[in-house]
Amino acid sequence: MLILTAVLRVQGEEAATPLTLTSPAFVDGGAIPARFTCEGADLSPPLAWSGVPPGTRSLAVIVDDPDAPDPLAPKVTWVHWVVINVPAATAGLPAGASPTSFPAGASEGVNDWRHPGYRGPCPPIGRHRYVHKLYALDAVLEDLKQPTKPQVEAAMRGHILAQAMLVGTYEKQR
Repeated sequence: MLILTAVLRVQGEEAATPLTLTSPAFVDGGAIPARFTCEGADLSPPLAWSGVPPGTRSLAVIVDDPDAPDPLAPKVTWVHWVVINVPAATAGLPAGASPTSFPAGASEGVNDWRHPGYRGPCPPIGRHRYVHKLYALDAVLEDLKQPTKPQVEAAMRGHILAQAMLVGTYEKQR
């Protein structure tokens, strides 16, 4: 797990509080259970985080696959999920998260299947990495209606206070 640190000043002293992203379903660098893939129920995995820095107004989650279509010859980073405007006080998202279970204000963007929502790992060949990124932002991303990953990244520019990453892997069994 990559942990980027937000630095706080506490009575004149610096204290590091890392933003961390974990999942009870898999460990960093470990295999994602089939339940969260195209070979299972295709649910989003549960995510948990801590260390949200002071001044955070919203959180964003992006899940993508940098190994598409073949990990030996990647050509594109494939986007599986985009979630924006998660309230800063939120400590995670449950398995199978969707707009009906999101905290108030949170919404989904468009994945690379050109649909909102989560689509799980379904690699055509080999074992792929699925990078779950969490961003703590000093702003709410206004006026974004089902944005793409590039639109979210552009809107976040200059507003990222901290970020964390969790990587899971998956290779089709069938």
